[in-house]
Amino acid sequence: MPLIILVIAALLLAGTASAQQAETSSPGAAKSPGEDSESAANLPVSLDRIREGLAKAPAKSLLQNVDRKPDFRQEIQIQRKIDELLSTLDLKTGPAPPGGLYGYEQQQRLWNSVDHPLMQPYAAFGGGELITLAIESLAMKYLGGRALNAVTDAQRARAEEAARAEVSRAIVEYCAAQPGGGANVRLCETASLR
Repeated sequence: MPLIILVIAALLLAGTASAQQAETSSPGAAKSPGEDSESAANLPVSLDRIREGLAKAPAKSLLQNVDRKPDFRQEIQIQRKIDELLSTLDLKTGPAPPGGLYGYEQQQRLWNSVDHPLMQPYAAFGGGELITLAIESLAMKYLGGRALNAVTDAQRARAEEAARAEVSRAIVEYCAAQPGGGANVRLCETASLR
C-alpha cells in the first residue's frame, strides 16, 4: 500500500513540474533582444558561419572524378560454383527400358526375373530374332536417314523449279498487259533475255 502512495505522489509532482515549464516557454510571449542573443550564444553552431560557407563556391568541382576508373571490382562466383557442382554429376544414363523407368520397376516387382523369366523385356524374342531387330534398327538409323534426306532434297528441287516457272509466267503476263509490250519496263527487258 505505501508503494502505491509513493507512485501517485511522484506522478503528481511530475505533472506540476511539466506544467510550470510549459508556462514559462509559451510561444505567445515576446522575447527581448538580449534573450535572443543569449539563446544564439548557447547554440553549438553559428548561423553566420553557415551563411558564409553557403555563399562560397566549392573549391573542387563535383564532376572532377567522373572519368576516374573504379578502384574496386565485383565478381559473381555463384555461376562458377554451380558449373563445378554440375560437372561432378554423372547424368549419362543408358537407354530407357520399354515402358519407361517406372513401368520397368513395376514389372520387376510384379514378375521378378527368377520366378518369371519369360515376363522380362525382350524375353519373347529368340537369339536370331534379337539379331534381326538389331540389324533393322541400325539400318534404319544409318541408311534410312540418308534415303529420307535424298527424297526431301528431290522434292525441294522440284518445288523450287515450279516456283521459278510460275514467277516467269507471271512476269510474261504482266509485260504483255503493259503498253508497247513493256518496252520501257526494266523487268520486262530482263525477262525477255532469259
